[in-house]
Amino acid sequence: MISWLDSQGSEMEELRKLIPEELPILPLRNTVALPYLVMPLAVGIPRSIKLIEDVEKGNRLLGLVMMTDPAIETPTKEQVYTVGTVAVVHRLMRGDDGTLTVFIQGIERFRIKEWTTEEPYLKAKIDLIPDIAENNIIEEALRRNLIDVATQLAQLIPQFPDEALQFIQQLHDHRLLVYLVASNMRVEAQDAQRILEMDKLVDKMEHLVKVLTRELEVRQIGQRIQEKAKEEINKNQREYYLRQQLDAIRRELGESDEGSREVEEYRKKIEESGMSEEAQSEAQRELARLEKMPPQAAEYWVIKTYLDWLISLPWQAVTEDNLEIEHARTVLDEDHYDLKDVKERILEFLAVRKLRKERNFDDSDLTDLQGRKVEGTGAILAFVGPPGVGKTSLGQSIARALDRKFTRMSLGGMRDEAEFRGHRRTYIGAMPGRIMQAIKRVGVKNPVFMLDEVDKIGNDWRGDPSSALLEVLDPQQNHAFRDHYLDVDFDLSKVLFICTANTTATIPAPLLDRMEIIEIDGYTEYEKVHIAQEYLVPRQLKINGLLEQEVTFAEAALRTIIRDYTREAGVRQLERGIGKICRKIATLVAEGEGQPDGHITPERTRELLGKPRYHFEAALRTERPGVATGLAWTPTGGEVLFVEAATMPGNDGNLILTGHLGDVMSESARIALSYVESHFKELGLDESCCKGKIHLHVPSGAVPKDGPSAGITMVTALVSLLTGRPVRPDVGMTGEVTLQGQVLPIGGLKLKVLAAHRAGLKTIIIPELNEIDLDDLPQEVRDELNFVLVKDVRQVLEHALQPPEEEAPASEA
Repeated sequence: MISWLDSQGSEMEELRKLIPEELPILPLRNTVALPYLVMPLAVGIPRSIKLIEDVEKGNRLLGLVMMTDPAIETPTKEQVYTVGTVAVVHRLMRGDDGTLTVFIQGIERFRIKEWTTEEPYLKAKIDLIPDIAENNIIEEALRRNLIDVATQLAQLIPQFPDEALQFIQQLHDHRLLVYLVASNMRVEAQDAQRILEMDKLVDKMEHLVKVLTRELEVRQIGQRIQEKAKEEINKNQREYYLRQQLDAIRRELGESDEGSREVEEYRKKIEESGMSEEAQSEAQRELARLEKMPPQAAEYWVIKTYLDWLISLPWQAVTEDNLEIEHARTVLDEDHYDLKDVKERILEFLAVRKLRKERNFDDSDLTDLQGRKVEGTGAILAFVGPPGVGKTSLGQSIARALDRKFTRMSLGGMRDEAEFRGHRRTYIGAMPGRIMQAIKRVGVKNPVFMLDEVDKIGNDWRGDPSSALLEVLDPQQNHAFRDHYLDVDFDLSKVLFICTANTTATIPAPLLDRMEIIEIDGYTEYEKVHIAQEYLVPRQLKINGLLEQEVTFAEAALRTIIRDYTREAGVRQLERGIGKICRKIATLVAEGEGQPDGHITPERTRELLGKPRYHFEAALRTERPGVATGLAWTPTGGEVLFVEAATMPGNDGNLILTGHLGDVMSESARIALSYVESHFKELGLDESCCKGKIHLHVPSGAVPKDGPSAGITMVTALVSLLTGRPVRPDVGMTGEVTLQGQVLPIGGLKLKVLAAHRAGLKTIIIPELNEIDLDDLPQEVRDELNFVLVKDVRQVLEHALQPPEEEAPASEA
């Protein structure tokens, strides 16, 4: 409660006489100082502290004005009101942190006449403006009305002192009454400033009555709302008591029936389920309908099924995360080799959770830049990579590392939006969507939830499932996921969603924006051998019932399987090959014909698996001019492709393209031919070199191909054909070409280089601007390959083509 002194006292008169023409001005934030009232001020800004210290040493008088914008840290003279209150400093206390607590008392109103300085703090020349009192019957009527409204309002304000109310009721000083009521009845700062600026007491009192009347109405409405809520609580308690009495009477009379017991069981389960307020209200409403309905009604069983679903959901059930970093690292390393980026991201997730828990950080305190509460902070991970690199199994390892439960849902080929959100209960046989079904099966609200093959979702007239996923995979929205069947909000923000995909090209942009993409590229031969030794062989031995001493794989045998029987970025075909060998050995062991030879060598591998399935014929394919080796990216990993060129008589400039080429790749072929024709002299060609038909073919004609990265391969094939110089058999290349011969950067370099390494190529020609991507390659691959960085086609031709054969000297006669 703010205190006051008598406005007519001798002390106040003496202080008015001491007010100088120029005063230091202290701006206040959201506070209006009023005459005659004593109030504390907290001062922490250095400029304001300097002002108070100087005032204390002087006459202890200063001017107090309110800032027009409270957000400004240090206001200028244009950012404060011009009407304020002259005040005297009564007491000063210093805090340990250097701030000041000042007790001041207002003396008289003033208006700023002229600003004199802004440094080190604001000073101005002022004019005192005493209030105009008319002391007529209107003023007296307003005084009584003001006291009446203030009395009613004080009775609604908790802990308002009775002594203060009695003083207000007996006060006859109109000026002191206005300022005292304005300061103690929680009048807004803008209204208080407006009252201060008014000259006539009649205007002040009239405005203050309006403000207090509005506040009184608000508080009376609030009181009625509280009373109504209290009555409702009392009503519920009374109903509960009567229901208990009724149940007791029924039990005494032996009239308790099966239906009543079932309803009571549902009521008890609803209360114990921990469901949200909205869900509980809906469940109680449906239960009330069930209670009045005979079991023979069809709707009776529909309601029972709905209640069973609501009760069975894990509204509050969670598993405690294992936040031990070393435990998680051990589990991830046990299950998967390499994949450093993924493992680091999971460890980062755990580290953040651990720190927030240890330091008692509450998610409810998080706000955005506008100060609005942030509802969710979860991460949505998306593993993108070729088949067989361990994306799905990685999700299970993450769940094991976190000690969370794991559930999975395949999205491949899903076309109906109701698969996610369920069907509304108006349909016969309606059920919740697969999201809520999975949550119910797993039994907790914070599992690791894997959404497999998110890039293969379809859409048709039944809806767009990818649009339904937008809410599920948005941490800002999924705290209130609403299934069509349940029709109540369910919190999915605690779920760790992990998506998998082979490519991001088919994922809609809004959905992709909600995911944190983690690329999982293919494995090198060295990594595949290590994975086979540490993971695949032991697993296949166990699957096929073999002992470790019965089958052993030599490293050379594993390399033989990798090179001759698989052509993949992952290890799925490799495991099938190992499994096939194990099954053949298991058959021999089961037949009991002695101890079979279980040491698998390259020769033994070919004996058990048959003739090799893959042969890389780069040397044979490129021994003739007109064939170049290129590198391509596909959703299943990198590939090596050949570009063949041939010329034949025909119409000038006629270009034939075959090989199922897309629009972009076809344009690259035309650009390559145009470059050769326009630079024939630089390339050492005759002007008639391009006369006739030119045919470019990319083998595997049944496979669609597109993209600009085969540009330099096409140029090399054309120049090789026209100059008669074959392409070096150990060289592969990738890069986009322009009409000027510049080589532009391309994407998917890591997978392309890994494919070249698998194929046995030794020299890789890449755009110079892709040099930074070489850091993503494993060190053993970089050590075995020679990378040529180019920015012009002439550099490509210099390193790709074999030297021209020197003409044999003419024999002498």
